[in-house]
Amino acid sequence: MGAITVRSASFFRWSFILVSLCSFAHALAAQTPKPSQSPAGTPSNQRIVIAASQVFDGKGGILQNRRIVIEGSKIVAVEPYSGGPVDYDLRSLTVMPGWIDAHDHITWIFGKDGKNAGMTGTTQDDAYRAASNTWVTLMAGFTTIQSVGAANDVPLRDAIAAGRIPGPRILTAIEPLIGKGEDTGTPDEIRAFIRKQKEAGADLIKIFASKSIRQGGGMTLSFEQLSAACDEAKKQGLRTLVHAYKEAVVAATLAGCTEVEHGTLATDQDLKTMAEKGVYLDPQAALIINNYIEHKDQYIGTPGYTAEGFAAMEKILPLDCDLVRQAAKTKGLKVVFGTDAVAGMHGRNAEEFIDRVNCGVDPMTAMVSANSLGAEAMGLGDQIGSIAPGMQADIIALDGDPVKDITAVRRVVFVMKSGVVYKNVAKSAIPVYAGVKP
Repeated sequence: MGAITVRSASFFRWSFILVSLCSFAHALAAQTPKPSQSPAGTPSNQRIVIAASQVFDGKGGILQNRRIVIEGSKIVAVEPYSGGPVDYDLRSLTVMPGWIDAHDHITWIFGKDGKNAGMTGTTQDDAYRAASNTWVTLMAGFTTIQSVGAANDVPLRDAIAAGRIPGPRILTAIEPLIGKGEDTGTPDEIRAFIRKQKEAGADLIKIFASKSIRQGGGMTLSFEQLSAACDEAKKQGLRTLVHAYKEAVVAATLAGCTEVEHGTLATDQDLKTMAEKGVYLDPQAALIINNYIEHKDQYIGTPGYTAEGFAAMEKILPLDCDLVRQAAKTKGLKVVFGTDAVAGMHGRNAEEFIDRVNCGVDPMTAMVSANSLGAEAMGLGDQIGSIAPGMQADIIALDGDPVKDITAVRRVVFVMKSGVVYKNVAKSAIPVYAGVKP
């Protein structure tokens, strides 16, 4: 079999990470106040009432003077509020659904030496650093993420889902399909690889159909290989996220894949074809490349990062902004919000909103891309991404109105996920632990 078998994780490695994360959970529990002492420990079976003067519903609508009632993990009522007792008075804030990041690498860290250590670490220290990433991401207002490309996402996903550690709910691709031309494998071998990911518990399939933009972004899979991967994933009930640049963008679209990541150097016609086929696009305006540049000394010299690669990223940066601008203008194109968060970005995910707006995206459109549209792309539109009865109680509040001032996304002062309040601080508080500098 070809290169698709490379990078398979051993059972020991998965188990070791899980044990490490559980150790972290016990340490955290020993330091966390009891539920009666802190809003962060609100029992999930409790009835909670929130008062809000301005609510973004997640679909582009703005509701005024609302009472949001939560029972257990779900919203049971959103109704007019004219007074009366409430548990959380958020009337001076802008309330909206928790954000969704469609492209994250939550276990990607800097190591003890401060250098890029990637996302496949197996030590206890690696596990603690990854768990810290989940905490600052949640504190920044992101209640759901897709972490696409590392086997050690799995125990982290499961530990959060079981309530052992706090963090956003995670959907993961486990092992990605890495395009290596003919060495990737035959279409039948690729189909077998997709089935293997399904059996391992993957929520979706990540496919690298292009080289890194640092290496020119050339296509690395044939159309036949790409079609086999996306078709088999669909048969298995899984979505496909395709890392694609240049000609790989339209190839992924015509191959029946679900979502294109990045999309740099796609043509206007490529974007129109995506819109016609209903394929989602997840571009990045600037945060990812700016993060690499900001942390250049920590990345350069580590695998995949060279001086030539950094020069290529700096050259491509304005083209990413152009793509985001053009995508926003393309009628019917579904543009979701994803940051491609790597080491240095965790907890700063919301900076991508500011970058998108600076590139010409309407602020409310940017919000919806990380709310109902992001949920729809994940197949979770009936569960998350909007504030309405029956939806998960994923609710955040900002100090300010992002439609009037997009920098308000830096000031997340309230975070609830599935009916549990994890953050409730004063309006004047800027949480440095969420990666935002005063």
